[in-house]
Amino acid sequence: MRHARAARTIVEIGVAEGASAAGLREAMPADGTLYLIDPFHLSRIPALNFLKRAARRAVGSSGSARTVWIESFSQDAVHDWKSPIDFLLIDGDHREEAVERDWVDWSRFVKDDGVVAFHDARLFPSGWPTPDYGPVRFIDRAFRRESNDAEWSIIEEVDSLVFVSRRKRL
Repeated sequence: MRHARAARTIVEIGVAEGASAAGLREAMPADGTLYLIDPFHLSRIPALNFLKRAARRAVGSSGSARTVWIESFSQDAVHDWKSPIDFLLIDGDHREEAVERDWVDWSRFVKDDGVVAFHDARLFPSGWPTPDYGPVRFIDRAFRRESNDAEWSIIEEVDSLVFVSRRKRL
């Protein structure tokens, strides 16, 4: 939530029941916009879609920033995206190749000094992620090895979350 406090444009990929989205909306400025991307396709009863209902209720009961729901897969939503992003949370499909695709598709929109958070991307004591989790493997490959991208660096790690930031471009 600390990284969301000054973020006027936040994008969350993978909303599920909306707990993190509610926290982001609560923390961000009231004049900001929270974009929530999730196809909500995992409901066993699409007409009722309890996951989507829970997410809308959780997000609607916190904060006052404008909220835009994009019911689409992230790889489809990015085709129409044009706005700069202050804070991006990648928490959709957890397969390594899907995490990398979200990174490649969306990180180009993140502003200088903007932040990208990856969920389930770090091993920690008593935690659930394992070394074979897609986000863990992607973070290890993209940011922990010597050949990492000098444009981005890890700025913080909390439980399963890894935060990276774009260095200012010259």
